Amino acid sequence: MDVSQYLEIFLDETKEHLQSLNTQILELEQDSENMDTINEIFRAAHSLKGMAGTMGFKRMQNLTHDMENVFSEVRNGNIKVQPNMIDILFQCLDALEEYTSSIQESADEGTNDNEPLIKALNDILNGGGEAAPAEAKKEEAKAEAPAPAANDKEKWREIKLTDTEKSLYEAAKAEGKTFYGITVKVQESCILKAARAFLVFKALEEHGEIILSKPSSQDIEDEKFDFDFSVITVSDAPLDTLITAIKNVSEIEDAFGAALTDADFAGIEASKDDAPAEEVPAAEAPKKEEAVAKPAATKDVPAKAEKKAVSKPVVNRTVRVDIEKLDSLMNLVSELIIAKNSLVSATNSDEANHGNFSEHIEYLESVTTSLHESVMKVRMVPIESVVSKFPRMIRDLQKTLGKKMELYMTGEETELDRTVVDEIGDPLMHLLRNAADHGLESAELRKERGKPEVGSIFLDAYQDGNNVVIEVRDDGNGIDVDKVRDKAIERGTITPEQAENMSSKEIIDLLFLPSFSTAKQISEVSGRGVGLDVVKSKIEALSGEVEVKSKLGEGSTWIVRLPLTLAIIQALMVTVGGEKYAISLGSIQTIEDIPANEIQFVQSKEVITLRGNVIPIIRLNDVLDIESTKSPEDNLMVVIVKKGDKLAGLVVDELIGQQEIVIKSMGKYISKCKFISGATILGDGEVALILDANALI
Repeated sequence: MDVSQYLEIFLDETKEHLQSLNTQILELEQDSENMDTINEIFRAAHSLKGMAGTMGFKRMQNLTHDMENVFSEVRNGNIKVQPNMIDILFQCLDALEEYTSSIQESADEGTNDNEPLIKALNDILNGGGEAAPAEAKKEEAKAEAPAPAANDKEKWREIKLTDTEKSLYEAAKAEGKTFYGITVKVQESCILKAARAFLVFKALEEHGEIILSKPSSQDIEDEKFDFDFSVITVSDAPLDTLITAIKNVSEIEDAFGAALTDADFAGIEASKDDAPAEEVPAAEAPKKEEAVAKPAATKDVPAKAEKKAVSKPVVNRTVRVDIEKLDSLMNLVSELIIAKNSLVSATNSDEANHGNFSEHIEYLESVTTSLHESVMKVRMVPIESVVSKFPRMIRDLQKTLGKKMELYMTGEETELDRTVVDEIGDPLMHLLRNAADHGLESAELRKERGKPEVGSIFLDAYQDGNNVVIEVRDDGNGIDVDKVRDKAIERGTITPEQAENMSSKEIIDLLFLPSFSTAKQISEVSGRGVGLDVVKSKIEALSGEVEVKSKLGEGSTWIVRLPLTLAIIQALMVTVGGEKYAISLGSIQTIEDIPANEIQFVQSKEVITLRGNVIPIIRLNDVLDIESTKSPEDNLMVVIVKKGDKLAGLVVDELIGQQEIVIKSMGKYISKCKFISGATILGDGEVALILDANALI
């Protein structure tokens, strides 16, 4: 049976079961007698075993089968849950996640049998499982491939050269081309050696021509080789380019090569018919269709695995939708069809000259707005899918760092657009690891300061208007502003003079600069500052913002503010120098009409004073390199925008009005221009760029 069509469903459901197991085993660690939790774990392991068996993933099936056996005995009261059992179970979950990742990448579970874990589970069943399988990692390390011997690097010299190759070599030399001998080493864990070899051939043929291979192209196609093969190729590219192209193929461990010289062809006088049987000219190198379609000839690689690898499964593209939301969507589409028919009949009759036509337009506008809201609700998913993995991470950090800590989460049901949820996991993980490693003090120090020995980390999510706010707080040491200032001066990031004029908040914001860290030594877990530039850039790429509040000795709060959706936004349309631009309404505070004589200067920068606040102004015509249509003495039309607690005024020529716009990506070729976040197509077909207020500030 071809089960590849079910692969996406299998991966989605497996990830759900694994997350459920993580949560349930954490609960079991707190309450080892809870039968509801034990039953949930048994059911999840049983489901995983059945799914893996159906899909033909035997190793995954074996591991989950033994986990199920252990919990069957726990359910029956024959085995008590011990701390070492929890450690083993978490190692089993890590192994299952490894299998899942491998299946996601290559549609195959890999070759790791996880025998030490299976032995540990059986020891528990047999009453001898007191120690966690510490040898598991050592066994895996042993299985790693040894480094290649020195002579392996020149295996290509075993290819026999004839006078045919000699004449080709002379012709190539005359054209300024070079003959190279190259040996390619494939990873021993590679399942589809023939497919990888084909990709290597393809990569080399983009830079030149393959003359010979060993073993022959047919043997390579039939996987009749160990974990290396050699080729002679002719190219006008340097050797480094060819080696890099080969190494870019996945599951290629290494590649070695050298240029052939006259000495390699010395003494060749054999006839042209003397080409040895094992080398076949590269004209017969494996064709793509053959390499994919032809099943492997080895006993341990079934034809199914070869076929499976043709298309990599796409995961994390599904959203589970309540049937009521789909009903609402269906009704709105019906309304849209009615509105379209009304407009068609109106344009075909004399109604266009009467007031009815505008009524139809208003009706259509109402329906499309409702349709947009309904579609957005369908795209929304709870952030629970991201944050549910963090309690396990904090548990592991507690053991790694030797600190006592507890994670408290609220607002897991808060919904965000699926595309935002998929991207937010890594930044939040960075912030939590920072809080655990450098935010919280040691238990001894906390005791001295009169704090509870167990440190608290809070992750709170809530909706605020058109944004979702996620806060990561800790009751630790907070950020030492003086230490950050001294480090910044020492690194030359700021001068001592600049430091004197900077507020505490501005100094703390230096932590978001690339590779800025106040840590005395690099920590395996994190450093307050290590990775914060990644956090900032990732969140700002999602049109969000991040800020930090800290009080020395009391703790820090990291506030992440994200838009509910990235697809459709309400925007203010403006013109600058005759060109139309859009600014997201979410970042706009007010719009002001400022007389030209109220412009003042602070540190040679233009500012305005507005209700007691000094606000810097940004002349968009200068930023965008457009000539303004307004004269210098005219009043300024200023759009006041906000980023965190910073304000700035964007000077525009005219306001067009508010409009709902669909954001279109600019693509990677125009990604360098940070203050343009995308483009939109207006009703008349004109393209307007969307300005990113965050980047401008």
